[in-house]
Amino acid sequence: MAKKTIYDAVVIGAGASGLMAAVTAARLGAAVVLLEHMEQPAKKILATGNGKCNYTNADQNLENYYCEQPDFIRTVLAQFSYKDTIRFFNQLGIRPVEKNGTCMYPESEQASSVRNVLLAEVRRLQVPLFLSVGIRSIHKLQNNNGTKNRGRQVFEIQAKDETFYAHACILATGGMAAKKTGSDGSGYVYAKQLGHTIVKPLPALTALLVDAKNQKLPAGVRIPCAVSLYADGKQKALERGELQITDYGISGIVIFQFGRIASRALENGQRVSVCLDFKPDMETETLLSYLTERFGSIYQKQKNLADGLIGFLPDKLIPVLLKQAGLRTDEHCGNVNRKQIARLTGQIKQYDADVTGVKGFDAAQVTTGGVPVREICARRMESKKVPGLYFAGEIVDVDGKCGGYNLQWAWSSGYAAGKSIAECK
Repeated sequence: MAKKTIYDAVVIGAGASGLMAAVTAARLGAAVVLLEHMEQPAKKILATGNGKCNYTNADQNLENYYCEQPDFIRTVLAQFSYKDTIRFFNQLGIRPVEKNGTCMYPESEQASSVRNVLLAEVRRLQVPLFLSVGIRSIHKLQNNNGTKNRGRQVFEIQAKDETFYAHACILATGGMAAKKTGSDGSGYVYAKQLGHTIVKPLPALTALLVDAKNQKLPAGVRIPCAVSLYADGKQKALERGELQITDYGISGIVIFQFGRIASRALENGQRVSVCLDFKPDMETETLLSYLTERFGSIYQKQKNLADGLIGFLPDKLIPVLLKQAGLRTDEHCGNVNRKQIARLTGQIKQYDADVTGVKGFDAAQVTTGGVPVREICARRMESKKVPGLYFAGEIVDVDGKCGGYNLQWAWSSGYAAGKSIAECK
């Protein structure tokens, strides 16, 4: 019988965090093997940044991340910062282009560039990469009895056609968002079988469903907006950006930013609502004065209200706001009094809508939930329960806002896990 190969580490999942972990470990001299259950690696990278790949962000304020222990994310990010990310990809041929002040994209504006340079580095380092690997089970065959000698333990990864052995195992399997890219939640099953608990995975960076019977928002409208999210009457978040009104509810980055909060609040049985401010750059009194002056203008006062608001608000939104304010669309602008204008002002500045749900995992960009950080060593990304087991990326209960934060988490956590592997080989 041929002698079985025992790698220093097996990395399960060839996405962003898995590729970073494998590259880091291999650069430091570890013998690594990469296993991916899809027919091609890193499919999710191709969809990021609308195909342009916003791969990091210069604004690394911890408020851009969601984590039950802020010190955990701080420790991980400190080991591989956004500057390290820029330097790493620059070495591989990706020059950064800054957009929106802090968002970093590849010069080519192609997400495929980021994926391809990572795969080229994997090939340069001669890291074996197996695709379409259907993993059946993961077992730890030996226990090191708490010693620091990781060499005594062996993980057995049984796949459909082959069995792999390694002294360490990195789970970089992703979450459950965008299943077509490979995130099927299998990593949670492996982690649970190995002794970890799982915070229930829920969709994040996703759109919100709104009660269509009570809130007559018109589909097809895009408008700059300030959106406040409430749970049981308490404000949980405030974001500004372009709002997109759809046939099912509300969408756009401004909504995605707190999709995680809405998901978790609804899961906990809380009443969730949003308050929309359609003119966030105008104070209430300023808006009231402006509308009063506008409706009294010789150019507007003979018009009906629907026509009198053209150019100030999207056409489809005008009759909705007038109806909510108790005003007829055919009423002449010159006939409305200050009290009526105040009601309209109130609807423009504070339009309330009940949230009934969120778009599911297929529409979500990322997952909230997973392996809780309290069960992981932040410096090493190693399990506190199973020596030799490491985590990287979305499988961990850490997620970020739109803007390259989730990829930065992938790079940082993958680096920390890969470095730890090499230190213990």
